[in-house]
Amino acid sequence: MPVPEKLNAILRRAFELKASDVHLHSGARLRLRVNGELLERGEQPVPAAAAEALLMGVLDDEQRALLAEAGQLDLALSVDGGGRARVNIFRQQRGLDAVFRLIPEQPPSLSELMLPPELKKLTEWANGLVLIVGPAGCGKTSTIAALLDIINREERDHIITVEDPVEYVHHSKGCIVNQRQVGIHTREFASALRAALREDPDVIMVGELRDLESISLAVTAAETGHLVFATLHTRTAVESVNRIINSFPAAEQPQVRAQLSDSLRAVISQRLALTADKTRRLPALEVLMVTPAIRGLILDDKTHLIISTQELGKDGMSTLDQSLGRLVRQRLVTAEEARRHCIDPAALAR
Repeated sequence: MPVPEKLNAILRRAFELKASDVHLHSGARLRLRVNGELLERGEQPVPAAAAEALLMGVLDDEQRALLAEAGQLDLALSVDGGGRARVNIFRQQRGLDAVFRLIPEQPPSLSELMLPPELKKLTEWANGLVLIVGPAGCGKTSTIAALLDIINREERDHIITVEDPVEYVHHSKGCIVNQRQVGIHTREFASALRAALREDPDVIMVGELRDLESISLAVTAAETGHLVFATLHTRTAVESVNRIINSFPAAEQPQVRAQLSDSLRAVISQRLALTADKTRRLPALEVLMVTPAIRGLILDDKTHLIISTQELGKDGMSTLDQSLGRLVRQRLVTAEEARRHCIDPAALAR
């Protein structure tokens, strides 16, 4: 469905202002999230009838039926003039609301995201599992998009993505890229992952590991010769490893530890910290590379010792608090902002 011109103009303007999100709420003024701060735009609240007319105008009959049944709906839109938006539309007491996450038209590069060029090595394995983790809005999707774009440009592979909804659009370059949206092209993540194993992929990207079945299939895919990128809503690398293992019944966990110790390649946990001059946000990264020492700790159920190895800084590893500390020492980020994102305030102070 084409986007109504009034809504399209709002989204285009939000792109110009470098907003990350647009909030359209019935009975409230329009709001844009810029550098993490929610700012009001427009002089008057948006009437409920006007909000409903704008949002219903982007839905087809099937989507309207789903919204009526469930009370909320996820979809993606193409914005005339460039870019895309991931949208969640939902009903609340005042009427119909929506939040739009803005997605640039082209996948970003690591340098555009201000990420270290060393992350390119995450694209160079022939197989294994790479996790990008962190809270909502920390840039996980953009980081994976940048990594996939490197592979797409430099390799001759088959890339399959499974997303809900499709966010960055990857046009085939050196690789063949097939992107599947849950609810449109496939029923669920797990069924798409099962099918992907029969579709001769080299690289699989899973938008989110949501349940035991999708986690199990992702680990199996990594173990059987595919390079798998996936996201988790976890705070740290250790928490991510434990989340995967603890998703399985207790009797299966020793076997899962063995599988994960063999197939996991790296975990990147990231945050976006507002700069001291409040003009942009910079990534702070926790980096866990699965070396033989880390592999042994996972296998022996000693994941609580992983952070001590990370703190040594070998093999490109670091903790999130170390990364935040560097930003503070460089006077790029204030100590107060670093404390907002840190895991252990005492470690940050050190």
